[in-house]
Amino acid sequence: MKHQINIAQRLGAARGFQHAVDPLDPEQGLTQLAEAEARRAAEWESVLLVGDAETIGAARKWHEAVWNVELYARGLKDDLAGWERAVRQMSRARDDFYALARRDLGISGPPPPSGNWPRVWQQQDETG
Repeated sequence: MKHQINIAQRLGAARGFQHAVDPLDPEQGLTQLAEAEARRAAEWESVLLVGDAETIGAARKWHEAVWNVELYARGLKDDLAGWERAVRQMSRARDDFYALARRDLGISGPPPPSGNWPRVWQQQDETG
């Protein structure tokens, strides 16, 4: 998933969306995105094998959130506010999945800090 997200955000940067860096040529990026999706689909079987129903449900919501961001990356959606909402939703869905996956794996303690966008340092930069 992380590789897919990275490619989608780089494609978003090439399309001029905020809070995305390191633009990637759309033609090259779309090929990479398809390859990353194929890898995700194959690795998904491991989650299905070991995750409980709630964790699998959270993973599916994360997948759907990533696919929504990919619609912007592919140029099928283009409004800036929608991109921002989609990236925030993707971050929330990832956080929800991580919390449940950690529980399934018996890892105690809080999940890693959220990676919500834009990052605090980006917000500070924008507000002056």
